[in-house]
Amino acid sequence: MAKQWYVLRVASNKEASVRDALERKVKIEGLDTIIGRIIVPTERRPKPQRKPGDKKFVERKMYPGYVFIEMELGEDGSIGEDAWFLIKETMGVGDFIGSAGKPTPMDPADVDKMLMQVDRPEEAASLQVEFESGDAVKIKEGAFENFEGTVDEVLADKGLVRVIVTIFGRATPVELEYWQIEKA
Repeated sequence: MAKQWYVLRVASNKEASVRDALERKVKIEGLDTIIGRIIVPTERRPKPQRKPGDKKFVERKMYPGYVFIEMELGEDGSIGEDAWFLIKETMGVGDFIGSAGKPTPMDPADVDKMLMQVDRPEEAASLQVEFESGDAVKIKEGAFENFEGTVDEVLADKGLVRVIVTIFGRATPVELEYWQIEKA
């Protein structure tokens, strides 16, 4: 049976430490034939500039609260006892996403998308900069959530998009991060 990807719920902000602990335990226990890669997908985004020329990036978890594990299950769809205890006894681990106590494998299309974002983070980040001046957008998050507006300018160097929003009957420019908006 081939390895498949499974999603593990973990304590918030403990994703990296859970991944590191699991990787260590897998090596120590010699379970690397059953458990493959363990990843926490992150993306690199430009940090809004504080001073001119200040170009920094921030790593942002794409799926906060989740760790992805590639592993092989038994014929009956259950995790082997050794692997089960190794995972469940790790500090910060919740449960697998699945039903009736059996983890459900991820859909292959979702796996491909997630791995593309992990393997080529720069390319995945550039795919998200799909806005141009004049695009109609809806704000998904922040103080102006559910407002609609028009893209005025893409500030790629700052990692921002300037959107013109009508507030109290007046056109007002608002600078937002790419992930806070979507095409209307």
